[in-house]
Amino acid sequence: MTKRLLTILLVSFFCIAAMCPAGATDNPDPDSLKVALLPDENASTVIKNNQPLKNYLEKQLGKKIDLIVTTDYSSMIEAMRHGRIDIAYFGPLSYVLAKSKSNIEPFAAVQRQGTTTYQAVVIANVQSGIGCLKDIKGKNMVYGDPASTSSHLIPKCMLADQGLKAKEDYKEHFVGAHDVVALTVQTGKADAGGLSKTIFQSLIERGVIKPDKVKIVAESEPFPEYPWVLRSNLKPELEQKICNAFLGIKDPEILKTFKADGFASITDKDYDVVRALAKSLNVDLSKM
Repeated sequence: MTKRLLTILLVSFFCIAAMCPAGATDNPDPDSLKVALLPDENASTVIKNNQPLKNYLEKQLGKKIDLIVTTDYSSMIEAMRHGRIDIAYFGPLSYVLAKSKSNIEPFAAVQRQGTTTYQAVVIANVQSGIGCLKDIKGKNMVYGDPASTSSHLIPKCMLADQGLKAKEDYKEHFVGAHDVVALTVQTGKADAGGLSKTIFQSLIERGVIKPDKVKIVAESEPFPEYPWVLRSNLKPELEQKICNAFLGIKDPEILKTFKADGFASITDKDYDVVRALAKSLNVDLSKM
């Protein structure tokens, strides 16, 4: 083989490799399904809490289930875009971002008291002197991930509705996960923070956050729940099987993890309200 031909072959190989990232798959019916979970809390905690779901899905689908927790929302979106994930549990905003870059479809969301909506909360350290949202002016406000709905987009909108703009009226900081937001406020490293109401309540119940140190200042209006999505090129029969498995969950251990009564069907249109929310804040989704 001539040196020139070898060079051409090597260049061709690396071009093909670049178009087909490691771990990517177009297999419509894989033996093992990669299920990604949001990094809303410590990865080991998320994996541990979702073992009952893993066991249930393996039994219902007859396939090996690999649970994955990415380092942040952006890496989860990229993994979905490159076909490294088959099923994923996104936040509303991270779903909208992933949808704009990937062939995915939402199919289910948790249901609580007959509804598939949830709320975000703005919390404050009890020693901060914050009694309402307007009191956050001039203070330190902490958010989770920039691509988080309930730990960034919604609380930022709540403050904007009170005439408070980030960087102008208060200092904003990002710490990644919802539990870190609450802990940062509890230790006094930030005056206030935004996160999911469900996660905050869970942190209180588990004793991670002390109600005598952190309080809820305001609650948001209801927004569509975190969607479960799957890649669109799965075998139709497998897609239906996955949908049926989630909609049929009755196991109290699984439902307890999600603080849910069950799971209900949802569609992409349900998340138009999130797209509108981002637009109202002049958030360019294409640049996130």
